[in-house]
Amino acid sequence: MKNHHWQNEIQPLIKKYKGKHHPLDYRNAYELLVVVVLSAQDSDRNINKLSPEFFNAFPDMNSLARADSESVLSLISKVRSSRKKTKWLLEIASQIKEDKNIPTTLAALTELPGLGRKSANVIMRELGVKAEGIIVDLHVVRVAPRLGIAQGTDPKKLEKQMMELLDPRDWGEAGMAISFLGREICRPKNPKCSECVMNAVCDYYQKNKPE
Repeated sequence: MKNHHWQNEIQPLIKKYKGKHHPLDYRNAYELLVVVVLSAQDSDRNINKLSPEFFNAFPDMNSLARADSESVLSLISKVRSSRKKTKWLLEIASQIKEDKNIPTTLAALTELPGLGRKSANVIMRELGVKAEGIIVDLHVVRVAPRLGIAQGTDPKKLEKQMMELLDPRDWGEAGMAISFLGREICRPKNPKCSECVMNAVCDYYQKNKPE
């Protein structure tokens, strides 16, 4: 880890995935906020399946603010922790009230119910605002230590290590790029190392490459 200059070495990965749309489907900031809250501990695919019906019923923050918990719950009952997420969404809507009031800073986003640093970082990246942190989702937790750019399993500690190594201008894309790498190439079992743009600097590949 010490001999690497990660700021330079991560550039091919950032370039590969720069601006690639997050796997969650959304059309605006309101929909983005809702699907990010719903996706915690659940799969993007599952959320994408049921979100169109949800947004037909509640097309904006204003309509969600007027909703009752039963009608929200009935549309997201197949989501993990659906009762808790219903409560979060209704609390968010009652605080924000209008789409135009959706916050775009890490501090304001993480004050909302159901949104941690990872979710806030995802929302900020997708909205194209200046990053204040690095996305660390479950793919990044697995792939960052494999690459050797950060050590451990605690998302906050991994994020802090990467923030110290990378230029703030790359924070917004770096985490998402590592996440996409984990989804597409650096799978938990049988990673496709030969196809990976990071294999020249990757700890895992250097240790496991064929002689």
